[in-house]
Amino acid sequence: MKPDSFRELKVLEEISSNTASTQRHLAQKLGVALGLTNLMIRRCIQKGYLKAVNVRKNRIQYLLTPKGVAEKTRLTIEYLEYSMHLYRRVRQILKETLQAVSKNGGKTIVFFGRGELSEITYLSVKEAGLNMVAIVDDQTCGESFLGLPVIETKALALVPFDCGIVSSLNSGWDKSSKQLARFGIPEEKIIVIEQNGAQIKAVPFKQKTEQELVPL
Repeated sequence: MKPDSFRELKVLEEISSNTASTQRHLAQKLGVALGLTNLMIRRCIQKGYLKAVNVRKNRIQYLLTPKGVAEKTRLTIEYLEYSMHLYRRVRQILKETLQAVSKNGGKTIVFFGRGELSEITYLSVKEAGLNMVAIVDDQTCGESFLGLPVIETKALALVPFDCGIVSSLNSGWDKSSKQLARFGIPEEKIIVIEQNGAQIKAVPFKQKTEQELVPL
């Protein structure tokens, strides 16, 4: 699903559930700039998905039109199909990655970040007969997730593990992984699961680091 379509779906969903939503409120919900939110709303109005109604001076209410309801339904179906494709592809990538780890004698896994792949990775690790020993997340360290301790990156140097998996499907690879070298954590143990358009692949951390350092 294209980013613009996803954001459009979120706008239609939010206005459908809360007709009192302002542009500022929508921008906060979407996590985008106010100017971009304004542009998306204007596009939705131009396409006939929304209409703007003046309810009082300096106050505009946005309403979904019948065409907007139909488009929201279509985009929801598209998003569900995309999510199922994403889920199946990630499961396959994780299966192949973990099989390689097991074949090389690896038994213990750590996972970077508490994102959309956490539960999928946990299930994949269990299916592969491996053990997930910790989740690395600097923002929520000290808590537990999926029954596992959440630790900060520097604490990983004290945890014996055979492979670390980094999820980066939405915003580039996890920033905390950049601290590995500083804390003496072997780069060769880390695999980055990343998305580039419709392509999802597993990239060795060291290769990813070298790509980051290539001059433009």
